[in-house]
Amino acid sequence: AVTLDFAAFQLELDTRHDKYERLVKLSRDITIESKRTIFLLHRFTSAPNGEEILSESEVKLDAVRRKIKQVAQELIGEDMYQFHRAISPGLQEYVEAVSFQYFIKTRSLISVEEINKQLIFTADDREETTNMTSNSQDKQPPTWSLKVTPVDYLLGVADLTGELMRLCISSVGNGDIDTPFELSQFLRQIYDGFTFIGNTGPYEVSKKLYTLKQSLAKVENACYTLKVRGSEIPKHMLADVFSTKTELIDQEEGLP
Repeated sequence: AVTLDFAAFQLELDTRHDKYERLVKLSRDITIESKRTIFLLHRFTSAPNGEEILSESEVKLDAVRRKIKQVAQELIGEDMYQFHRAISPGLQEYVEAVSFQYFIKTRSLISVEEINKQLIFTADDREETTNMTSNSQDKQPPTWSLKVTPVDYLLGVADLTGELMRLCISSVGNGDIDTPFELSQFLRQIYDGFTFIGNTGPYEVSKKLYTLKQSLAKVENACYTLKVRGSEIPKHMLADVFSTKTELIDQEEGLP
C-alpha cells in the first residue's frame, strides 16, 4: 500500500513538474513576442505613417494573447499562485508592451482592470468549437481567463518607464520638443505613485524604484536642456547632447 501511495505521489509530482515546464516555455514565448512589439512601437516616432505601426503592434499583441490563452488553459483547476513564478516574467513583459501601446495612443496609463478585460478568452478555433457543439447541454461557449496580479502590473509599469525614457530620446532626435515635456509630467506622476508604496510593497517593486528614478532624471534633464539651450542647438544635434548628458548622469550615479 505504501508503494502504491508513493507511486501516486510520483505521478502527481511529475505531472505538476511537466506543467510547470510548459508554462515556463509559454512565458518565454510571451516575453519574446512582447519585446518585439515594444521594438516595433519605438518606430512610431520616426515612421511616416504611425497608424500602420499601431495596427501592426495590435496584430502582434493578439498573437501574445493567444499564448496567454494557452497559459489560462493550462491553469484550469489549478491554483495560479503555485505556478506564478513560471508565468510572471511573461506577464510583466506583456503589461509593459500593452501599456506602452496604450500610452502612445492615449497619453495615459492603462489600468489593470482594462488589461484583465483583454485576457478573457472564448473557444474560437475549429477543434474547440467542435468539442463545444458535441455537448448539447452546454449552450454557453467555454471561456478561459487569466488575471494579471497587482505585483506583475506594478513591475510591468516600472519597466514601462525605461521605454518612455527611450521614447524621449528618439523624439528629441526627430526634432519633437513637445513629447519630452509630456513624458516628464507622466513619469513624475508614476514616480509619485510608486513612492506611496515605498518599502511596504513587494521587494521587486521597491527594487525597481531606483531605476524608475533614473529614467525620470534623464527625461527631466532632457526637458531642462530643451528649455534652456533648445533654441541655440540645432534640432539634429539635440539627441547627441541629450545622450551625452544621460551618460554623465549614469557615471555620477555609478551605473554601468
